Amino acid sequence: MAANNSLTGDDFLLRKVKFVVLQTLVMIFLFINLLLIITFFKKEYFYTTARYILFAVTLLSDSFLLFMSDILLIFTHFHITIQVWICVIIFLVVLVYVTVTPVTLAAMTLERYVAICMPLRHGELSSTRNTMNCILIIHGISSVPCILILSTFFVSASLSYYSKYHFCSVEVFMLYIWQHNLRSAVYQFQFLIMSIIIVFSYIKIMKVAKAASGEVKKSSKKGIRTVALHGFQLLLCLIQLWCPFIEAALLQINFSLYEIVRYLNFLLFYLAPRCLSPLIYGLRDEVFFQALKYIASFGLCKRNHI
Repeated sequence: MAANNSLTGDDFLLRKVKFVVLQTLVMIFLFINLLLIITFFKKEYFYTTARYILFAVTLLSDSFLLFMSDILLIFTHFHITIQVWICVIIFLVVLVYVTVTPVTLAAMTLERYVAICMPLRHGELSSTRNTMNCILIIHGISSVPCILILSTFFVSASLSYYSKYHFCSVEVFMLYIWQHNLRSAVYQFQFLIMSIIIVFSYIKIMKVAKAASGEVKKSSKKGIRTVALHGFQLLLCLIQLWCPFIEAALLQINFSLYEIVRYLNFLLFYLAPRCLSPLIYGLRDEVFFQALKYIASFGLCKRNHI
């Protein structure tokens, strides 16, 4: 009996430690993103340049999605269930922003392709107006899975189902096997198109890099690394889409195992890909990094002065 109590106590302590570690990582990530967003709005050059505008879109999208996902994870940790109609409201936005970052990555890759392979047309195609139109298109494309998933749910669910209490996850809306299949098909088709865009851009930029010399070659090589990192981000985001299927199966078998796997999925496929955006543009981009360093130094000096 004492051994069992000790084991239970150890499990409880481990869960608390994992929870605290995760919340600490989320807060660090959100703080870094906030600093990057402040840096973006402090310099006019950033919010009039296509790639930085798209970068800001990923920052805002990732921050919002991480914040909402973390709240849902906290609900699961404390075994909090909510009514289905509240879950619907939450997922109206969450399902859109699950896809916004991957679609924006594809747009950023195309921007790099135009900048390196079509430099004479880059200024025209990457104007601020065209970039804003691109952001609208990104959100339109990202809304497609949300519309399909929730439309099939609204048609299938009875009115009494909305008042039931459940753990809030996308699986709440999956009442039939064909809905799972439809969701999987839509997401995989989207990611296939985005993967083709990234591979196409990578190959084209690679050709320019081989034929170029001097500054053009240097810029092309940097573009290749950026596109490769976007491809890696996209791969992690694609794996993320399979996580709910695994989690749903485990939820039916063992809740403790479900919690462990969801914790790992959150770290590897929600947090990790969204840490790469600050790395790619916040640290690797020299102009942005210098502005970020100035903002951070100014804030530190001001605090010391006070």
